[in-house]
Amino acid sequence: MKRWSFLLLILIALTGITAPLLRGADPEMEVAPPFSKPSWLGKETSPTLTVLLDNETLQKRIDWHYEKPRHYKIKGRIQFSGTPQEASLIWETPEKQYILEDLSGYYDIIINLDARDITFKLNLGILPFENAIDTLFPSKGDYGLLLISDVPVGSMELELKLEGDKYGLLGTDQRGRDVFSLFLLGIRVSLIIGISATLIASFIGLSMGLVSGYLGGLTDALIMRGVDVLLSIPILPILMALAAVWGKGLWQLVLILSLFSWMGTARTVRAMTLSLRESCYIEGLKGLGASPLYILYRHLLPETLPLLLANIALGVPGAILAEASISFLGLSDPRVISWGRMLHEAHSFGAFSNGAWWLLIPPGFGIALLCLIFLDIGKYLEELVDPRLKGEKLE
Repeated sequence: MKRWSFLLLILIALTGITAPLLRGADPEMEVAPPFSKPSWLGKETSPTLTVLLDNETLQKRIDWHYEKPRHYKIKGRIQFSGTPQEASLIWETPEKQYILEDLSGYYDIIINLDARDITFKLNLGILPFENAIDTLFPSKGDYGLLLISDVPVGSMELELKLEGDKYGLLGTDQRGRDVFSLFLLGIRVSLIIGISATLIASFIGLSMGLVSGYLGGLTDALIMRGVDVLLSIPILPILMALAAVWGKGLWQLVLILSLFSWMGTARTVRAMTLSLRESCYIEGLKGLGASPLYILYRHLLPETLPLLLANIALGVPGAILAEASISFLGLSDPRVISWGRMLHEAHSFGAFSNGAWWLLIPPGFGIALLCLIFLDIGKYLEELVDPRLKGEKLE
């Protein structure tokens, strides 16, 4: 329990399970412009900011000390308690006021303003080919969005979105999605695939190893020759072919990885079973009439479990790397967000050429960290099974 790798694994697993639920927002939703930088990069870089107005808050002030934003959008709906004779939606700059929308004579109106529209530019008094952002943000300072009306507002939901060049802890990807939310989802997928595929492969390898080592003879020869054939096949091309034939779902990938990962466990368990089946207590059990199933289940299986646990911990990194390789090659389900899929999309949509390193380092670091954690746990379990591995002398 005090092992650093075990404690870190528990923390990562809890983060992967709870964080996507606590964040709430759909990770596939566009939250900012594509390739936005992390918010902690560049003090002068403009952030993506959302300002809300409702029937209780008719005015919002913005202290803007960044570069000019990329886009300026206002969407929403306003309902007055009566028909106003004078009503306007106003944008205040440090220099002057601009009437964004004249609401006079409207009882209920839907607002949809975009600084790139020609009508919006003409309302500001600028030419269609001019950039409205230069007029709306002439300098750094205090800005305000407010609604004035000669009648009370019944209900209002207005959203002003200023799209800048940075967003969130890890920025956005090529589709404007929050990279940090995608990274958290990748934790869950990598753990599910790595642990599930390794457990299934370990169960198959354990069963084959016990049967092969205990029965021997023709059964042992057939199983071991099958293991030799599977070990001689290059795994990645086979995984690619099976992923294309069986489909790209999450559990199809788990099944494919498990079917080609059990051979090493089978050989290890077989070797231990061969050394145990000739021992005196096993011979005594046979002499008492114990069935092979009883001997395997009650005596040989418990003897192999410590070594099996170490093999499971050491096998998880292989499954995680195999999943990342298949996803990076584009052979995984595009609906499943994983670290390998994030690297595939970053490579396909030009993250290298755009210098968007925040799309590459987090998933790569996550894969490396998980593999190191399980390798350390596996090494620790191996030392428990065989103390000679940590330099202890057996008396």
